Amino acid sequence: MPTAAIDGIDIYYEVHGAGSRLLNISGSGSDLRRTYPDRSPLNKRLEVLSYDQRGLGRSAKPDGEYTMADYADDAAALLAHVGWDRCHVMGTSFGGMVALNLAVRHPGVIGRLVVNCTSPGGAYSSFPLHDIASMDPEDAFELRMRLYDRRWDPAAAEPIPGLGVVYDAIVQQARTTPAADVAAGVARQLGARRGHDVVAHLPSIGHETLVCAGVYDELAPMINAEVMAEQMPNATLRTFDGGHFFPYQDRSAFPAIVEFVLGPD
Repeated sequence: MPTAAIDGIDIYYEVHGAGSRLLNISGSGSDLRRTYPDRSPLNKRLEVLSYDQRGLGRSAKPDGEYTMADYADDAAALLAHVGWDRCHVMGTSFGGMVALNLAVRHPGVIGRLVVNCTSPGGAYSSFPLHDIASMDPEDAFELRMRLYDRRWDPAAAEPIPGLGVVYDAIVQQARTTPAADVAAGVARQLGARRGHDVVAHLPSIGHETLVCAGVYDELAPMINAEVMAEQMPNATLRTFDGGHFFPYQDRSAFPAIVEFVLGPD
């Protein structure tokens, strides 16, 4: 089991594939035992480093509050541990927020940057998921599903277009009460997320960046992607036919990301 001892905590990680190096930073509550990084289509052309963020999965779960700086510094320290001085970085949802903070705090470790269905914070924040915690469970479920994709229709043959069998797993996760340790890790992520704000830093993030967004995503609204693409000097916005899970809804998403990552340095 590969782990990196970082600032007194162990971070679990896996490396799969071969090719140009890519650090993959995943979203809220992510656990590599459920996201199957060994099956990622990215592995066909890239060497992908994935990890469980602090407080989740098989990584350590230190007590106390976490900050976005903690998550960004963990990512930088993990790269140092595996000997990757510089690599491409992809962050999805909460992972995109971590990637943006990594670009601000440790710009030299990033080659090309991909941020998926995410937000720069401040006035352009993703939906405040912490507000859902106090809602009636059924109301919370319905809101979460509509945030994922505003077209959600539970009575339809395909409630969220394009997801296929992935839809059932999303429903199960959205309806399941997480174990106490998982809930604590997610709560700490959401606490850090409330302080996420890199809006003022966007003009200084000069990496070649692909900002990816699903047109039906209400969790990370389109305006947030547009602001990032407008204010980051070398950013390009690419929209896809889907919602918060657009990489699984639009078959052009993963090839577009790989093509961008493998572009000229």
